Amino acid sequence: FFFFMNLSQNQGNFKMYFIRYFLAFLAPISVCSFVITRSALSSGTRLYADTSELETLIESRYPTFFSIIKGNNALWKEIQNPQVDSYTIFCPSEDAFQNLDEKRMQQLNDYRNEETVDKICSFHVVNEAVSAEDLFNSGGVVTMGGDVLVDRSVSGGFFGIGGQEDGSSTVGGAKVTLSEEVGSGVIHEVDNFVSPNILWRYMDQLRIPGSS
Repeated sequence: FFFFMNLSQNQGNFKMYFIRYFLAFLAPISVCSFVITRSALSSGTRLYADTSELETLIESRYPTFFSIIKGNNALWKEIQNPQVDSYTIFCPSEDAFQNLDEKRMQQLNDYRNEETVDKICSFHVVNEAVSAEDLFNSGGVVTMGGDVLVDRSVSGGFFGIGGQEDGSSTVGGAKVTLSEEVGSGVIHEVDNFVSPNILWRYMDQLRIPGSS
């Protein structure tokens, strides 16, 4: 009886010593992790890549487009993701916005349409660099919003007949008028929206059907 009692006591002591030493082992690691985290935050370390050059260029050259994408956190998080080496952004020109009627401009700035506007913006971003030459030879790109058809731009002719390729591309029906490398990415200026026109039907609704 005393043997089993001593054995039980020894096992209890062993468990107590094991827990005590295990906690003593973890304590320095926890403190170290806390110090490193505090140090990183206090030193201003960025969690994502620096996009200041990109933001400055878009804001100065495409201010209206910037005004509707600047609050899209998911879009910027994707662009700034350190696992994403490069990006492509299709920026509608100021003329593209001026060609919209007053109702559509109001819809873009209506808080009720935030989800639809974010979806429209997502079709203008690709999480890899796609040059003008890549576009010209592609046939399509996969954006954050989904697949978008790419075709070769044609000028001249009559109602699309007899025209000639002019060396540019159309993305979702929008013509690329300028391409420029910015940092690790590419910006293509387009004369219209790249996103599907059907998205405009969901304006002034609280949610796009089927969205999460």
